[in-house]
Amino acid sequence: MQNFIDAYSAINLRYLFEGLWITTEVSVVSIFFSFIISTLMGVARYVNIKYFSAIIGFIIDLIRNLPLLLILFFTYFALPNIGVRLAVIPASIVAMTVFESAMLAEIIRSGINAVPVGQMEAARSNGLTYVQAMTVVILPQAFKAMIPALVSQFISLVKDTSLATIILLPELTYHAQIIYGQDVNYTIPMFVALAVLYFVFNYALSLISRVIDRRMSRTRA
Repeated sequence: MQNFIDAYSAINLRYLFEGLWITTEVSVVSIFFSFIISTLMGVARYVNIKYFSAIIGFIIDLIRNLPLLLILFFTYFALPNIGVRLAVIPASIVAMTVFESAMLAEIIRSGINAVPVGQMEAARSNGLTYVQAMTVVILPQAFKAMIPALVSQFISLVKDTSLATIILLPELTYHAQIIYGQDVNYTIPMFVALAVLYFVFNYALSLISRVIDRRMSRTRA
């Protein structure tokens, strides 16, 4: 019990929360950019533009079948060889954005495919251009159906930030490693703290998704 009391000193807890802030920062920025990029990629796959859609599809399949660790290594260690040098945090954001964009693109394409074809036809018959119909009619309906899958993928991204410790990203797991590296008796307390903090963070995301889904259900009703 004393190990837990000592491990959870004010200094250690502050250090853990500094790592949690980095985790949050990297996750939020990666989610923001990956959502935008994946939406564009998903729409590009859906509209089936000759050659272009096939190229986008190949890129998505390629990235989806690569481990995130490899993409992290490439971003941080390989890009400097061609003159692109990124600090740890930007490199982590770029790697996770690339990986997450590919994962989300297929979810978004599937969501768009789930919208009845008649919705597009009705929108076009009312005078909307294809872009307007996609933006105003199709995508809002698709996103409503995709909320659970999107949030699940966002939660996976938050947990995947721990992989960036391999390139020394000073996030939550890295800070915990520093703490129990100073005293082996803090190992179990730090693992418990990591489990609690990751659970609270991700469970909060799940609750937010439920609230959004519930409100949208009321709107549809």
